[in-house]
Amino acid sequence: MNSDDIIKKIENKLMHIEGGAKVQNIGYVETVGDSIIVASGLSKAVMGEEVVFADGTRGMILNLDEDSVSIVLLGKSAALKEGDTVKTTGNILQINASEDLLGRVVNPIGLPLDGGPTIKKGTPMLLERIAAGVIDRQPVDTALKTGIKVIDAIIPIGRGQRELIIGDRGLGKTAIAIDTIINQEEGNDKAKKSKDAPKRVVCIYVAIGQKNSTVAQVVEKLKETGALDYTIVVAANASDPVSLQYLAPYAGVAVAEYFMEKGEDVLIVYDDLTKHAWAWRQICLVLKRPAGREAYPGDVFYAHSRLLERAVRLSDKLGGGSITALPVIETQADDISAYIPTNVISITDGQIFLKSDLFNSGIRPAVDVGLSVSRVGGAAQTGAMKSVAGGVKLAHAQFRELQVFAQFGSELDAATLSQLERGKRVNEVFKQPQYSPLSEALEILSIWAVTNGFMDDVKVEDVTRFEKEYHEYVQTHDKKLIEALSTGKKVTDEVTTQLKKVTEQFKKSFS
Repeated sequence: MNSDDIIKKIENKLMHIEGGAKVQNIGYVETVGDSIIVASGLSKAVMGEEVVFADGTRGMILNLDEDSVSIVLLGKSAALKEGDTVKTTGNILQINASEDLLGRVVNPIGLPLDGGPTIKKGTPMLLERIAAGVIDRQPVDTALKTGIKVIDAIIPIGRGQRELIIGDRGLGKTAIAIDTIINQEEGNDKAKKSKDAPKRVVCIYVAIGQKNSTVAQVVEKLKETGALDYTIVVAANASDPVSLQYLAPYAGVAVAEYFMEKGEDVLIVYDDLTKHAWAWRQICLVLKRPAGREAYPGDVFYAHSRLLERAVRLSDKLGGGSITALPVIETQADDISAYIPTNVISITDGQIFLKSDLFNSGIRPAVDVGLSVSRVGGAAQTGAMKSVAGGVKLAHAQFRELQVFAQFGSELDAATLSQLERGKRVNEVFKQPQYSPLSEALEILSIWAVTNGFMDDVKVEDVTRFEKEYHEYVQTHDKKLIEALSTGKKVTDEVTTQLKKVTEQFKKSFS
């Protein structure tokens, strides 16, 4: 059953027919509270149904009591007062989704925030839907390339996966998500030119409870890099009603499902679900629902699980589309054992943990490889990346283990010192500036060179310069090698020989 059939079925249940015409259910406002209206007379109202007040303000029913309903407002209205009329619409809350949304900034009910024209055409998509069942899914085995070396090599993300980005404020969580969106441009260009290339990735960035200026900066950066052309921004900012902040991620995933049902791949970023949990807590406290742990409502886990379960890779029978979710969670003092972080960790397929100690020591992105994990693993890597990633994982793990002994200043043998020195260079290679995602071919060059000892005699402080000049040299002198590494196929002996040859040539010219 498709989305249209579901909507019609619900509408038929919502409205009774008299003489072939839909009869509206009209009620009256009893009390006006903090974005919450209590109304009586709506005897045929349904949970989640959209209602309209006399002044045109829209709302959504969130509580059904014996003699009244509680309605959360979907906008600001200072004019509402006791005695005003309110009528049901017969619609569960929806958002119109279409190609026209690409490049736009909208709020969770589809109204434009970028000064552009209203998006009139589109397919109505329900904000709340049941996630696809196990039979409708297929395994995650296609890479979603982030362009960030440490993630693509050690914590790979696949199309259809849910990978949590978690860490304290200001450590670069949003930066990782935005870099991933920017990195889809090259793949989308290839998808346009060749049928053999992986499908394009439509990106959706959901901003929840952020400052207007922060969202504006993200939009400007996406526009500057050309990524806004294939990106939709759904924003419910800090100044917006909490109802919109709560609905924002559901609106984002509803739009994502529109593209997925067309057989396309979608990347959606929820930035961030901590503020989403705060918004839901605030709504539930005003609705006088019983509070649980840390005053969060008892269904806060369900609020996030039913959202994230909608990330899926559909079976080929259903078009093979996918939704990849990157939820963001903010911690305090690196505490990942708090209530909301542990909830979302248990729902997702792995986490990228950013640690303040690493950030303060100059490692950017500050990914703690020991606490980060991808439960999809190598299944989400291309053959080319898998060929070289094993070596860098081992080198990094050995370095972390040996670092502990080195701190005590004990005498180390030559082999141990060699491993430590190589580990330092791996750490340097994993450093990457913001807004500078790399193509997979360039990532493989860097990882292959450091794990095969070509940077062992390069000073640690010169590794970044070595890497940059190395990339430029190979791109200029051996374009066929770049093309071979860009196919994603396993690195053959012939390609390895060519890699060795060109790297040795470069080393002679590097000073």
